[in-house]
Amino acid sequence: MGWALFFLNGLIFSSKQLRNLNVFVYICGKNHRMKPSEFVNKFKSRYLWGNLAAMAVVGVLLCIAVKYCLDVYTHHGEAIVVPDVRNKLFADAERILADAKLRAVVNDTGYVKTLPPDCVLSISPESGERVKAGRVVYITINSPHTPTITLPDLIDNSSLREAMAKLSAMGFRLAQPQRVNGEKDWVYGITVNGRNVVAGDKIPIDARLVIQVGDGMRDETDDISVIDLFEEEEMGEVDEFEEVSVPPATEPATGQPPVTP
Repeated sequence: MGWALFFLNGLIFSSKQLRNLNVFVYICGKNHRMKPSEFVNKFKSRYLWGNLAAMAVVGVLLCIAVKYCLDVYTHHGEAIVVPDVRNKLFADAERILADAKLRAVVNDTGYVKTLPPDCVLSISPESGERVKAGRVVYITINSPHTPTITLPDLIDNSSLREAMAKLSAMGFRLAQPQRVNGEKDWVYGITVNGRNVVAGDKIPIDARLVIQVGDGMRDETDDISVIDLFEEEEMGEVDEFEEVSVPPATEPATGQPPVTP
């Protein structure tokens, strides 16, 4: 920019040009009628055309300077290939991106059991894309803790098909259902690693759930309701009995005590 300022300083009006300009303004301001030949001669002045040419040159130079400054500021024409830092630890990935004049920012976490914690799972922009220097690369790293999901209310509240559909949609891993005595395909419980769980418990996403469902068979040790026995007796046979008639007692004679049978 120094050469541009030097050139602009050389284009400042000289004292002679300013004097000619003042004369031109004075003549135009006189209260007399200018002849057509004088008006045409003014446009033939080399000072006028020199000033116009200088203004044009200055305008062109300003446009070039602005374009050059914008290219420098926006890094026009420069491109950096995003390096592949997947499956690397975040500290190593951050150092590699910094060497490539890129910035690393963690914006999300995931979980892959086979990868170590803080391992880079994905990046955006993708590796291999061409970006400008200073671009922010968003990184998804592996979580150090196993994510958990809240178990919904399914125990004694849904069938096997409904429970399996809902749990699978939520991301749970299901094992082979366990059959227990009870109503067929009705959910009676859920276990994780042999431990019974209830609605609201936090279950790791990599754990397998075993749904306990009824097999349609009644247990022999089930108690029989006493009410049912009474109902069966009322609906069964009624004990028969014979009505015996007693003869009416006779009145005793006067003066004689009543005969005791």
